[in-house]
Amino acid sequence: MIVTLIVVCEVAFWVLLAVGLALRYLAKLPRAGAAVLLCEPVLEVVLLIVTAIDLRNGAEPDWKHGLAAVYIGFTATHGHYMVRWADGHAAHLFGKGERPAKPPRHGMAHTVHEWKMCGRAIGGAAVAAVLLQAAIWYVDDASQAAPLREWQSRMGVVAGISLLIAVSYTIWPKRPKRADEHGHGHGHGQWAERSERSGPPRTMRRPGHAESGSEPRPARSGAGPGRTEPESEARSSAAHRHPQGRADPSAARIRE
Repeated sequence: MIVTLIVVCEVAFWVLLAVGLALRYLAKLPRAGAAVLLCEPVLEVVLLIVTAIDLRNGAEPDWKHGLAAVYIGFTATHGHYMVRWADGHAAHLFGKGERPAKPPRHGMAHTVHEWKMCGRAIGGAAVAAVLLQAAIWYVDDASQAAPLREWQSRMGVVAGISLLIAVSYTIWPKRPKRADEHGHGHGHGQWAERSERSGPPRTMRRPGHAESGSEPRPARSGAGPGRTEPESEARSSAAHRHPQGRADPSAARIRE
């Protein structure tokens, strides 16, 4: 029965949230929507009352009663956070506000966010532990209260883990990844290495033109092997053109 009621309370939480936001933004009834959203804590009160009645009727305390206390505790500390998150996204969806900012992922802002979440987790664990202790006093039987004490120990573990996570982000803040910069620098190094191996870039020269300050190189004649003539003579021979502006094939030959 207790487990079924916990499931019903969780489903009812999201149903009331959807109805309240629909009244607020679709039906243009902000007061009615706020009234529906304020009914959210009533679900936890109902669960608490039913759990207490079940114990009063002689039910033996077990893990289900401990789970009910944990659900009430964490809903009390995280319920408002979830409602505010959903309200911000609904306002953006229906054009009533800007897109809610995502939780920070790096630096001191991320550390502060983790400490806030740690505070909520420790608060939820503390509320659950208090409710469990009240149930232990109500039962007033050490042998029957053993499952409830086990849940109290688990809440201590949850609080300790949350605190360690927050402290770790304080000592070692999360930094943005530099994979893109590393890859860019690696590619630049490879390019520099290839450039260094290949040497300085070569200048483009026309065939038959020597560099300034250097002597003309001998050109191989087409008449036979080993017979050469100065490059300037080959250039002057190729300079004779046809009257129409086209090169004369006979003048382009290299004289022997």
